[in-house]
Amino acid sequence: MVEVIEKKNQVEVEREALLAFLAQQRAFLLTTLQGLAEEQATRRTTASELTLAGIVKHLTSVENGWRTFVKEGPQEVDYESRETQEFHENSFRLIGEETLEGTLAAYERGAEETDTYFRSLPHLEVSQKLPPAPWFPEDASWTARDVLIHLIRETAQHCGHADVIRESLDGQKTMG
Repeated sequence: MVEVIEKKNQVEVEREALLAFLAQQRAFLLTTLQGLAEEQATRRTTASELTLAGIVKHLTSVENGWRTFVKEGPQEVDYESRETQEFHENSFRLIGEETLEGTLAAYERGAEETDTYFRSLPHLEVSQKLPPAPWFPEDASWTARDVLIHLIRETAQHCGHADVIRESLDGQKTMG
């Protein structure tokens, strides 16, 4: 009985540590948008197409997609199709009626859903086969743990982009 409790506690400690690191990266990202008007948050400041609002929108899509992957398994995607490329490009920019306020709200909702879902799992060994893609090894699988680590990595990478964009925008350094 003690062994089962210790194992459960280890799972909870690991899960909470990973979620805490992810929350920290999310907070860093949101710091880069503090005090900005929508026009500033959607302005390109470097040679890249990236904007601060676009990064938030993209990371919302990333979290939602990977949460769905853990729940339901891989979705079939034609990575060569123009439709897929257009979807990916549009995940980095506000289009139509999208606003900074709505994008930030969607990001916070998605973060809450991710945290709630991963806390509901009995363990982080839940595994799904990765979809066929040029960047994944053939027949590879990822656990829920792998997905959380990937979300931390991707969010941290985009925090760096956001820091450069913000510094180029108004000189503010948010990460150091």
